[in-house]
Amino acid sequence: MRNDKTNYTISAANFVGLRFEIKRRLLYVAIGAAIFLGAYSAGAAVPLSDEEAEEISKQFAGQIEGIDQYGIFLNNFKISLAMFIPAAGLGFGGFAGFGTGAVFAALAAQTPELSNIPPLAILITPFGIMEVFAYGLAMSRSGLLIVRLSKDKPWREGAWRPFYENSLVPTLIEIGIVAVVLFAAALIEWEIIQLLGGLEMIT
Repeated sequence: MRNDKTNYTISAANFVGLRFEIKRRLLYVAIGAAIFLGAYSAGAAVPLSDEEAEEISKQFAGQIEGIDQYGIFLNNFKISLAMFIPAAGLGFGGFAGFGTGAVFAALAAQTPELSNIPPLAILITPFGIMEVFAYGLAMSRSGLLIVRLSKDKPWREGAWRPFYENSLVPTLIEIGIVAVVLFAAALIEWEIIQLLGGLEMIT
């Protein structure tokens, strides 16, 4: 009977610890997403001349020419992979967010239908929310990896296993989660594009 109580106490402690870890991980994801959204808003707020807006719009049109749901997924997944790079992923995520915001600003400058739409509105869509979550997950893992590298120092003798268990395995799992989320987001975005008669959306 005593063993049963001990096991129950251990299980309860593990459950509480797991809940704490999940909450803390979600907080980091929110911080990563906030960085991306802040950079996106900054890019959308940059004033563009007519020539600059036209040039950015042309470049964007060339990038998405002939794209389908699989192309949308591959494009977004490649971007997210770069966001997993320790430390540098945070900067790349901010740069990607700023560039996406600049594209929206350019399209809005040349498209009357978009001129009155708030920049963040394009991200408050099912696929937009999913993409921001995926980018937040990747960017937050980038920060966590550099912290674990400094703490675990896997290059030291016998220190590789803790880094493998604490960082590499969770990173691989999260890359899989990002892939699934972005693929689902790409399918939804493509369906919306089809419903709207081929209207290009920011991906």
